[in-house]
Amino acid sequence: MDAFPRRPLATHPYVVAQSAPHQILVCKACKHKGATCQPGLRLIERLRAAIAAAGLGDSFEVSGTACLAGCVPAHGNPCVVGWRATAKATWLFGDIEPGQPMDDLLVFSRLYAAREDGWMNGRDLPDRLCDSTLARIPAAMIVTRQGPVQ
Repeated sequence: MDAFPRRPLATHPYVVAQSAPHQILVCKACKHKGATCQPGLRLIERLRAAIAAAGLGDSFEVSGTACLAGCVPAHGNPCVVGWRATAKATWLFGDIEPGQPMDDLLVFSRLYAAREDGWMNGRDLPDRLCDSTLARIPAAMIVTRQGPVQ
């Protein structure tokens, strides 16, 4: 028997279908509480409204997802938010308060959409996001026998 128990690889809530070119993911399940993350749900609602009001609704989908494992309980469990798109770098930011102004998140969304590969340096980020960056993950390059697949 394997030392690690197996589970299905892609099961709800880990599968998040993408219906727009870019996706913003917000934790909605808290690993610390073992329950739905109420701050995450509030942030999803506010971010969806802000994206729509900014005219970015055709470019971005805001989705809740399973725990992104980046919050710090000592900080009061502020939210973790991620941006991803096909062939672009993925970004994760932590310490995002559901009640904070949405302007920096909208500025970042516009920057992200404008970059072909989603890659930016820290100096390109809105001020409030500079100190809350958890990860900038390069776009996956998968090589198969048939050649590279992005």
